[in-house]
This record gives sequence, C-alpha cells and structure tokens, in this order.
Amino acid sequence: MKLWQKDTTVTAKQIENFTVGNDRDFDLLLAPYDVQGTLAHIQMLHEAGLLTQADHHVLKQELEQILSEIRSGDFIIEPEVEDIHSQIELMLTRRVGDAGKKIHTGRSRNDQVAVDIKLFLRDELLQIKDQTASLFDILAGLSEQHRNVLMPGYTHLQVAMPSSFGLWFGAYAESLCDDLDVLATAYRIVNKNPLGSGAGYGSSFPLNRVRTTSLLGFASMHYNSVYAQMSRGRTEHSVAVALAAIGATLGRLSMDVCLYLSQNFDFISFPDALTTGSSIMPHKKNPDLFELVRGKCSRLQSLPNELTLLRHNLPSGYHRDVQLTKEILFPALTALHDCLNIMAYALPQIKVRKDILEDDKYRYLFTVEAINKLVSSGVPFREAYRQVGNNVAAGNFSYEGFEPGSHTHEGSMGNLGNNEIRYAFGKVLRQFD
Repeated sequence: MKLWQKDTTVTAKQIENFTVGNDRDFDLLLAPYDVQGTLAHIQMLHEAGLLTQADHHVLKQELEQILSEIRSGDFIIEPEVEDIHSQIELMLTRRVGDAGKKIHTGRSRNDQVAVDIKLFLRDELLQIKDQTASLFDILAGLSEQHRNVLMPGYTHLQVAMPSSFGLWFGAYAESLCDDLDVLATAYRIVNKNPLGSGAGYGSSFPLNRVRTTSLLGFASMHYNSVYAQMSRGRTEHSVAVALAAIGATLGRLSMDVCLYLSQNFDFISFPDALTTGSSIMPHKKNPDLFELVRGKCSRLQSLPNELTLLRHNLPSGYHRDVQLTKEILFPALTALHDCLNIMAYALPQIKVRKDILEDDKYRYLFTVEAINKLVSSGVPFREAYRQVGNNVAAGNFSYEGFEPGSHTHEGSMGNLGNNEIRYAFGKVLRQFD
C-alpha cells in the first residue's frame, strides 16, 4: 500500500525497492510518534468540523490500541507497505472502515513525516540531555574528590606545569556544559510544529495549527508553510552539530584515558573487568572500551558535513533526498547513547596515582614556580626567567619549595571553579524546560 497509490498506479519493483531503501526499518522508530501526530491531527479535524464525533471517537480508540501494540512490540510494517504512515492508515481502514480513510484530510505525507521526526528527535535530545547531565555530575564529583592529587600538565606533549586530577576532570565537565548549550539550541529548533503545512503550501481546509502545536507540546510552530518543509534536513543538521559537539568531548577524554593508562604514563588504572586482553601477549590490559568510544565519536564528527552536503544544493520545497537523513542521523543517535552510557559506567571506577610527581623527570614542572619565587623577592621577571633557564641548561635545577605528596600548589594550578561550573550547567539545563 502507498498513500499516493491510485487505481492505475504501477511501479516497477526495482524502483520501489530503491526508493524505499532501508526506510521501513527506521520508520519503526517513528511509529509511536506517527500515532501521536495523527491523534492530534484528528482532534483538530473534529474541532474544525471536518470529522464527525462518531468518526473521531472510533479513530481515537483504534489509534490508542495501535499505540499500545507498538509499545508492546506487536507491531510490524508489512512487506508490501511503503512506510509507517501507510501502515497505520491501512490498519485503521481494515479495522474501522471508511473512517480510516479520513485521517489524511488536510495533511500531506511531507508534514506527517516532518512532525514524526520532530517528535522523535525531541525525545532523543531529552534523553541525551539527561545522559550528559549524569556524566557531568560524575566528572564534577571526580574533580572535587581528586582536586589535590597532582599530575603533570603538558603542552606540545612536553612536561609543562603542575596540574591536578581535579583540574583534568573539571575541564571535561565544563566542556560538557558548552556541549549542552549546543544541544539546547538544537532542541529549540526541533521543538517547532510543522503539522498543517501540508506539502509545503498549506491547505484550503480551516486547519488550526495553534491547536495541534498545543496538543503535541511544541513550544511554537513553523509559521511559513514553505519553510516548514525546508526545515527538513536543517533540523537534522542542527541535531548533528550537537551530537558532534558531545562526541568531540567524549573522544578527547577517551584519548587522554588511553594515553594515561599506558605504561609510559601510568597515571590511572581501572579494574581488570573493564579492560580486555591479547590473544598472544598475556600481560596486556587494553582500554578497548575507550578506544571504541574514541572511534565512534570520531565518526560523529562527520555528521554535520554529511548532512550539509546532502541538502546544500536543494531548491525550496520537498525533495526525496531528505529521506536519507534518517540513515545518517538515526544510527548516530544510538552510537552517542551507547558512548554516554559506557562512560558513565566506567569513569566512577577510575583509580588515580597519588605519587606521580615523585619521579625525577617531573622536576621541571616547577620552573615557573621557581621564577615566581624569585620575582616575589624583587628580581625582574625576565632576569628570573634567565637565571632559571640557565640552571635547567646546566642540569642543576631544583625547586626546594616542593615536597611531593604534601604540597598542593593550588595557587599555581588556578581556581577549580567547580561551583561556578555547576551553576552554569544548571542554567543551561533550564533551557530545556
């Protein structure tokens, strides 16, 4: 069955297979949202006098039954049915007769799929928001817990200045704060109602788009019917930018973890249950989960570009190209959910070394502290820099003000700012309300 099928419609099987592609599989994710959109649409049609009380009652009852079947896993898209929209209309027509043929009044498959995707993405973004908030809390907690445990800071992968695990964890917590801001922007773009825009040119029926916007819980609507269709692809691109932002933070954190787990650094460790072994080297404890997070999140970086290329040369109006946004974006959402979940599972089990700076190779971390000590005694900065630099070159640099394991050097490491970061994160979270 096809929504555009007529008595004389004949489509070559090869064409049908190519145009439908993998859409049926992705449409199963949209099934509950298609029902929700249809429930709102028929409520509006009834209130506008376009659907009788009797038809509305029987359609509402049957749609709620179909929604129950979807949620219980007893729903399929039949092999000869083109998409989720056709399947639900077919089921209604079989069960309630001609009333089922009335649900498409004033609606196009274009605005129907657009509202399905908006509703689906809205729920997905809220779930990602919650997962990101959980990971933020973990990182902020680890930052507080290890605020005074020193570790070497690096620039250019060279030993630079003293840092702390508190700063390291806190940096990624603050990065997630910025990422959530990007996600909130995507959420605002998603949270607009396209239903009632039809094929992009509205309808001569007296449709109440304000009513469906309210029934579906959207913050606002796409007011221009042409732009409502043009938002396909752009909406998905906004979401992709947000996924890529979170992915960049997770990927970089994973790279740090892989580096610091290696024997050459040996800054951190995890329980054996979180690592994997080698088929030939019995001593190996590989950070596979972090390597896979790094790899999956690297793939997320391609999303915005792929969606840009898909839509960059399209004129106004609807084009079938945008169907491909599903197979680009939907698997990426699953990948990010998985990455956020595994990071939230693994990171609380991290163990940090507390004696790292006792190794003599880290003595140069304190050259700046030595300079500052001279400056505090009245030596000009440039002269102090020269003196310390000459000592380093001569191999006789030492910094007596540092006692490994007891001196936190809080001043040289800067303010952790965890309370301020938590406040900023909470402020961003409220954008989703």
